[in-house]
Amino acid sequence: MAPDIKELQAINTAWQIAIQEILRMVIRDFYSTGGEAEFKAHIKRIEEAAVHSIYTDLRLRGTSEWTEVLVKERASNFVTTLLTTFTYDRA
Repeated sequence: MAPDIKELQAINTAWQIAIQEILRMVIRDFYSTGGEAEFKAHIKRIEEAAVHSIYTDLRLRGTSEWTEVLVKERASNFVTTLLTTFTYDRA
C-alpha cells in the first residue's frame, strides 16, 4: 500500500528541516571566525559550487531526459532556498 500524499509531504518537510539544521550548524561552526561579509561570501561560494555540481556531475540512470532536467532544477532550487535561509550569527 502506497503512503498517502500527506505522509509523503510530512516526510519531505521533515527531511528538509533536518538537513537545513545540520547544515546550519556545520556552516556556522566553519565560518564563525570571520565577519558577516566573509560568511556571506562562503555561503555564495557553496551555493554556486553545489548548483554547478548538480548540473555537470549528476547523472540519473534509467530516467528520461525530462526527468533528469526536472530533478536537477529542483535540486538546484532546493540548494539556493536552503542556503539563502542562513544568516550570520555570532553565537
